[in-house]
Amino acid sequence: MKTELDHRREIVRLGRMLHDRFLVSATDGNLSVKLAEERILATPTGMSKGMMSEDDLVIVDRRGTVVDGARNVSSEIGIHLLIYRLRPDVGGIVHAHPPTATGFAAAGLALDQPLVSEVVINLGGIPLALYGTPGTPELAASIEPLVPMHDAILLANHGAVTCGRDLLNAFLKMETVEHFARIALTTHLLGRQCPLTDEQTRRLAEVRDRYLAGAAERPLEKSSGEPRSR
Repeated sequence: MKTELDHRREIVRLGRMLHDRFLVSATDGNLSVKLAEERILATPTGMSKGMMSEDDLVIVDRRGTVVDGARNVSSEIGIHLLIYRLRPDVGGIVHAHPPTATGFAAAGLALDQPLVSEVVINLGGIPLALYGTPGTPELAASIEPLVPMHDAILLANHGAVTCGRDLLNAFLKMETVEHFARIALTTHLLGRQCPLTDEQTRRLAEVRDRYLAGAAERPLEKSSGEPRSR
């Protein structure tokens, strides 16, 4: 069972990986983890994800009010709160601006063609949400119809958000989004795409359902909610 300190260390570590892998730049992006007692541990506003320490993180309640921490929470905490509310199975969320995937989002293109079997199994399609102004309730409202059925969503003219059973799972899905975007871009440059057939996609969906069923049978790792210790 992870402690709060474990989660803080993981957010810092994965934030640096997001930055080092150019999935965010400057102060872009945000990460969060669901803790016990209706609390959420999240990254602060105005900080590079490659330069955070455990003490920079903040804890908010389900309304987004900071209940612990010296900094302000990201103005985009609303999308995290919405996902946690609609998806009780989610334990971690990553919002980033992966360049290729964001290019598709800026071009008004979803990543929903079944081109790569592993992506179909791990994510299904990656839809494109309508544009919502960052830092406003409009952004959360733009993804609300898509959250129940999708673990990865492109945000029009903005970036992408992924969620998973824990933060590492959400991070890996963000990597997959950008990797698939590069593959999709290559097919566009080559001038042709060969999507999987409906039958092939159906069989992959069955594999995905079996995988998810197996994951559901395994106990989730939850935070103890205990205060951090140094």
